[in-house]
Amino acid sequence: MNQNLFASFNMPMILGIPLATLFILFPTILITPSNNLNNNRFSSLQQWLIQLTLKQMMMNHTTKGQTWSLMLLTLITFITLNNLLGIMPYTFTPTTQLSMNLGMAIPLWMATVLMGLRFKTKAALAHFLPQGTPTPLIPMLIIIETISLFIQPMALAVRLTANITAGHLLMHLLGDTTLTLLSMYLSSSVITIIVIILLITLELGVALIQAYVFTLLVSLYLHNNS
Repeated sequence: MNQNLFASFNMPMILGIPLATLFILFPTILITPSNNLNNNRFSSLQQWLIQLTLKQMMMNHTTKGQTWSLMLLTLITFITLNNLLGIMPYTFTPTTQLSMNLGMAIPLWMATVLMGLRFKTKAALAHFLPQGTPTPLIPMLIIIETISLFIQPMALAVRLTANITAGHLLMHLLGDTTLTLLSMYLSSSVITIIVIILLITLELGVALIQAYVFTLLVSLYLHNNS
């Protein structure tokens, strides 16, 4: 039984070289363009999902915000494939690394803030001081709103990291428990195997939902600044 629960989250390395880039780029290999004139069922399903996702995220955006459509679509596809990669056995989940998630969240958040300061300067600065604020509370509210603004990318990254890590830890614990019970109580091990199957199904949903939530929040930040 593996005593180190976080060993599966360590960055895999060969000869001291981290394989993070290889694992991050691997899911993109699974998406291949179709050379057929007529779409097959997989291509039709893919196009339907793309249209549905873009409709949900870009429904209330202005023309400037809609220019982000391709990047947001790429973002949700990238996060989804990396989340699903971790459910496969003997693989590494890049989205369990807080550094990687911060690397995605901070540039996107900063781009939306800078866009708001450029095109909606007054509205962007007005968020720091709500209308009708009493004069004695003005310095405190400005500090609070500034902190809440700068904590947004951290919240994005921590939310994705915590949800993916928690599910993987739970599967790891149940897997070790099942191996132990197989040699002791066969009937109990069957129950834990059923629980693991249900948990894997739940993790599939979590992988999809967390990718959608991450991208949707970036879209909301964009909507507030465009």
